[in-house]
Parts: sequence; C-alpha cells; structure tokens
Amino acid sequence: MGEKKRKAAAEAEFIFGKKNYKWLFIGLAFIVIGFILMSGGGSDDPNAFDPSIFSWRRIRLAPTLVLIGFGIQVYAILLNPNKVSKK
Repeated sequence: MGEKKRKAAAEAEFIFGKKNYKWLFIGLAFIVIGFILMSGGGSDDPNAFDPSIFSWRRIRLAPTLVLIGFGIQVYAILLNPNKVSKK
C-alpha cells in the first residue's frame, strides 16, 4: 500500500504551464528579432568605412528589443501558472 502512495505522490508534473510557454516564446521572438536587427552593415572592402553601423536601428532599437525579450523571459519563468485570475 505504501508503494502505491509513493507512486501517486511522485506523479510527473510539469513545472511550467501553457501560459509560461506562451510568454517564453514571445520573449524568444523579441530576442531573435533584436539580434536580426543588429546584424548586417558589413562592407565588402575592409578599407572603406560604412557609417550604417551607427544607425538608430542598431544602436537603440535592437538592444532595447533584446532587453525587453530578456525581461519577458524572466516574467515567464516567475509566472505562476496555477494562479486563478479573478474575473
């Protein structure tokens, strides 16, 4: 009888719920979009200077999106999936 109780108590349960995974993927999308916006701007000639590396998109927007994505990841990890919302 004790073995059955132990097996019932040791039933596999996921730590994260559906809401957690939804927020994790949203955060991952923000991070990926940020890194895509940071990429590029190379020059074919190494002796030529390309000022597009200092564009607003690469200096301000892309790092902001990456940081927002990491913030969403932290929120998704700390989110309690079992909490019932009051409507």
